[in-house]
Amino acid sequence: MKALVYHGPGLKGWDTVADPEILDQTDIIVKIDITTICGSDLHILKGDVPETSPGTVLGHEAVGTVQEVGHNVTTVKVGDRVLLSCISACGRCSYCKEGRYGQCLGGGGWVLGHTINGVQAEYARVPFADTSVYKIPENLTNEQVLFLADILPTAFEVGVLNGKVSPGDTIAIIGAGPVGLSAIMTAQLYSPERIIAVDLADSRLRSALLFGADTTINATDAVKEQIMGMTSGLGVDVAIEAVGTPQTFEMACDLVKPGGHVANIGVHGHSATLHLESLWTRDVTITTGLVDSFTIPRLMRLVASGKLDSSLFATHHYPLSESMTAYDTFSNAAETNALKVVLDAAKPPQPVAPASV
Repeated sequence: MKALVYHGPGLKGWDTVADPEILDQTDIIVKIDITTICGSDLHILKGDVPETSPGTVLGHEAVGTVQEVGHNVTTVKVGDRVLLSCISACGRCSYCKEGRYGQCLGGGGWVLGHTINGVQAEYARVPFADTSVYKIPENLTNEQVLFLADILPTAFEVGVLNGKVSPGDTIAIIGAGPVGLSAIMTAQLYSPERIIAVDLADSRLRSALLFGADTTINATDAVKEQIMGMTSGLGVDVAIEAVGTPQTFEMACDLVKPGGHVANIGVHGHSATLHLESLWTRDVTITTGLVDSFTIPRLMRLVASGKLDSSLFATHHYPLSESMTAYDTFSNAAETNALKVVLDAAKPPQPVAPASV
């Protein structure tokens, strides 16, 4: 089969690799129908995730059709259309029993495209199928549920829920990429008074307004001064960091009011300074986290009822075979205005225009 393979920092290829096989009787083999690229994949390619070995197939977000099931799989069957969660859960360890699937001790957690082969491929092996994939209702399209694999539950769980967003809150969301936009979308479920989006790219700030932000601030402007002016000099109730740089984490801590919450979502590849000298008297709560994906069924119901429009994320579409081009588009989002690219196995390759004479 063909797959997008990581070959070390800065190196990737659309390669021919061995077809996946059932390794444990809780596995399934899935034909990938559509998949997408995540910012975490870009972090891997930058070398920020050293536990990902060269030769690993990337990707952890997909919708597919079950082709083969292990003998111990009971909840899905061949032919079922399923959402593949970015998090695999053994379902038996102490963390899984608490619903902390991202911390699974039984061989799960974030493994797809991270420590085992992922889903940016024609076929994928998915472990712990009974507790790690979700059958898709017939009334939902593949694209409607694709972004429930990672970005929406990540923003909802690690940003909105960990940040204790409450009715009437003022929220600053730093970073208006796909996860930041997901935080904007899901924060509205809790009726905040104001959502402020902060980003360097004006195109992403325009997207933030489309997704429901009330106010936008370009990060090159006087961000703290503007936010303090909006909040009687106190700061925001919740600051959600959705970028993953030292500067944006420190900004989030600087913008939160006494008694407020800082919810870090961003994937950090470098150390960030925790300014306890200015935080220790302010009763600030700082949370971090890896998505557990326990909210996927709830979010799927919200999509089905029309409360969440997940289709807004899909800005670019490519055949699965053009994954290399799709990576170029996604990694240059400031120029291409890409939010999420959809890689569709059924989409035929695009014809190459003849060279001009």
